[in-house]
Amino acid sequence: MTEYIIKNGCVVDPTQNINAQKMDICIKDGKFVDKVSNAAKVIDASGKLVMAAGVDIHSHVAGPKVDMGRLFRPEDKLFRSPMRGKNTRMEMGFSVPSTTKTGYDYARLGFSFVMEAAMPPLEAAHVHEEIRDTPIIDEGAMPVLANNWFLLEYFKNGEIENAGAYASWILNATRGFGLKCVNPGGTEAWGWGLNCITIHDKVPYFDITPAEIVTGLIATNEYLRLPHSVHVHANNLGNPGNYQTTLDTLKLVEGFSPNNDFGREQVMHHTHIQFHCYGGESFKSDSFESKTKEVMDYVNSQKKLTVDVGQVTLDETTTMTADGPFEYHLTHMNHLKWSNVDVELETAAGIVPFVYDPKTYIAGAQWAIGLEIALFAKDKDRCFITTDHPNAGPFWRYPRIYKWLLSAEARNNVLEKELKYGNKVLDTTYIGELADKEISLYELAQMTRSGVAKALGLKDMYGSLKTGLAANVAVYDIDPENLPSDPEQYEKAFGNSFAFFKDGVLAVENNEIVNYSMPKKTVWVNSIVPENKQVERDIRDKFLHSYTVALDNYAVFDEHVHNPYAIKVDITQ
Repeated sequence: MTEYIIKNGCVVDPTQNINAQKMDICIKDGKFVDKVSNAAKVIDASGKLVMAAGVDIHSHVAGPKVDMGRLFRPEDKLFRSPMRGKNTRMEMGFSVPSTTKTGYDYARLGFSFVMEAAMPPLEAAHVHEEIRDTPIIDEGAMPVLANNWFLLEYFKNGEIENAGAYASWILNATRGFGLKCVNPGGTEAWGWGLNCITIHDKVPYFDITPAEIVTGLIATNEYLRLPHSVHVHANNLGNPGNYQTTLDTLKLVEGFSPNNDFGREQVMHHTHIQFHCYGGESFKSDSFESKTKEVMDYVNSQKKLTVDVGQVTLDETTTMTADGPFEYHLTHMNHLKWSNVDVELETAAGIVPFVYDPKTYIAGAQWAIGLEIALFAKDKDRCFITTDHPNAGPFWRYPRIYKWLLSAEARNNVLEKELKYGNKVLDTTYIGELADKEISLYELAQMTRSGVAKALGLKDMYGSLKTGLAANVAVYDIDPENLPSDPEQYEKAFGNSFAFFKDGVLAVENNEIVNYSMPKKTVWVNSIVPENKQVERDIRDKFLHSYTVALDNYAVFDEHVHNPYAIKVDITQ
């Protein structure tokens, strides 16, 4: 394989405590090495920023709801669909990009790994087919389990070993990565026309509460010693006053300790927490307000937690979530077209277009609330930048978020020039209190690279420039020793990397994709547990009497999984 040397770059790598240090990065045989031969190809990074490639902990990029979103919104393709380039296939889509555009755009941003955050187990083959068709980036997918009939019954009976055996079977059957929790109990209640608003509401028929489901999932996750913690989308998403439910959910980590061999320190990751930090009684009243300080005070005090932001980008977008009742609620707010689907015995989902219009007060407040979360976070290794793509905005807007966090001037420009109700946003949020606060490039690397990889349990694969690791590295046209006076330069530079290597292969050079055919991996967890005859019988019986698909046709076939990379976790040893 070709040798490369990235010369004279200004390197930022929190995993090695390197903060804007001029040094060379050497690549050989797809890995970072200490030195290369004189024959190595040179990438001149003088006056430029060098970081490990980005890692996205939460995005919706593959699967049935994503594909339905593409079909559901043909108008989405009108906004931003470049023609086929010299080195690329056709690209389409704005908030729901095609698989090719998804891979290209992540490469342009300098990202090497993306986690599909909501895989319906029954639809796992569909998810993996789309992963296969997405170029360049490595991917994983988390099966959605918080409304799964098997687990609801096991948790109700306190059968954690049985829950562990079933969850292990699901991970292997779906080639899944971790345990995803969406509106625990609420999505199942939605089948009865109900919901679970607090963590103490009972789920119809199963007579179990969201609190019991979440603690059951945490216990199961730690019993299995998985690389990543339980990944939680809490109840009451998007509703005024929901911060109390959020705090109640977060406090469920107390009494648990991380049990794994991957270096993660949390037992819960709370995703898109911006949507869960609202005070007040309704969007239409003057009582709506930010409660980020209250939520982040607890997050900052509790090392067992990590969070991601779910930042609103002030765009027209497409919401899609396994939180079926929320989407029903949303379409009755904006009266736009919608879709709602039930996945038998497992989950439900919905799709609704949405506009985060800066001319509306609520969109402006949501924008401020997301930024507050990132700015209030004391440990940037535990707070990560996401948009809950595409729910709060498309992922390719990440550079816009970086700009807002790196530059107080950029935030003030939005408040003064873009938000119609900027003064009201200042009155009802904490963004004014944080008017002068900015993150550093080092902290940005933590929130998009090192911290994310550690939280996923993948720190030995991604998020670092350490010798011996796969050479995933991005170079950006920003000089850390002479930061731009115009904050728009941040968005421009991070929006299209000067150079990007994926596994030692040059994918982006001089801001253009030059190669998209390099190997990519599907990362999953091969969970091994003691034999459990009871769970085996339960699975056979449930598929015989309740599923419309035969058990033999449920698990994904090997040919569905593109270049699988299995992380083996064996609790029998």
